[in-house]
Amino acid sequence: MITLRLTPTSFEINAVSIAFPVAINTLKDCLNADFRQTNTKNNTLFTWDNLGIIAYSENGELVDSLTLELEPEAYDFSPKSIFSGTFYFKDEDISKYYNSHKNERVELFDGDDGGALVLNNISAWFDVNDDAISAIEISPYQSYTRGEGIPKDKYTIKPLDEAVLHFTDFGFKLSVIETLMYEKEVLLPKFDLNEFANWYQPRKIDIDAEGYDPIPEAEQYFKDLPIPLRLASELTEIYQNGGNDIYMNLAPFSGGAVTFWDIESTEDAKQFPNLKTVTLCYAKEKAYNEFIEMGIKTEWL
Repeated sequence: MITLRLTPTSFEINAVSIAFPVAINTLKDCLNADFRQTNTKNNTLFTWDNLGIIAYSENGELVDSLTLELEPEAYDFSPKSIFSGTFYFKDEDISKYYNSHKNERVELFDGDDGGALVLNNISAWFDVNDDAISAIEISPYQSYTRGEGIPKDKYTIKPLDEAVLHFTDFGFKLSVIETLMYEKEVLLPKFDLNEFANWYQPRKIDIDAEGYDPIPEAEQYFKDLPIPLRLASELTEIYQNGGNDIYMNLAPFSGGAVTFWDIESTEDAKQFPNLKTVTLCYAKEKAYNEFIEMGIKTEWL
């Protein structure tokens, strides 16, 4: 029988104190069982088939984390049996503790549905499927901080010390941004909604739940974004498509059949002397006709 204990002072396997990263031979000795090895592109996996345990290593010698499989899996490296030992957290079975101390769970990353119990700089993270615990991953504790690794000012709108374009029609401005930011890459930084949501601090933006409509903070970013006048000559064509990057970074699950971004007026087009062709799917009939009157080759998608 395998016994794990995580206490305020130590993490033990069969009474042997373990600190990550731990040598694979140390694990082999304290588990008192052989393992099989699977090499992948990025990791080496050690599987104890009869114990329901997998160990993960980056260099093939030191183990960085352990997984206790509580439900059968069909991967090549999956154990042939599920974990049948006991894992004590603060001297209580960890599964019972997890279910009865919901307020102590810690999110290790944004969108972490299972949560982790953390003690003594060790996290026990729970993979939950249909409200049942399918696995427990044991690893050194690394807290999640929204925006970590992203420059604090990356998506901060700053005034430009140069002449800028002025827009009265938001739909038209979005089409301009599509060309200048995502196609020609002359308007930077290139906006990425997932990174923006991670960077944004005033509230947690849940893209999965909110992405069926324009996400307000993303929409406001593009409304406030100044575009230098010097870039006007870069715009020779507008091509609207429901899959344009600009729309996917506003409402990624909108499905395309929306009127959020319809061009209603072509007044702003007068600032772009080299605009010769437009292909439209988000525009009013009035705007379509105005483009034609301006001598711009115009067609519906």
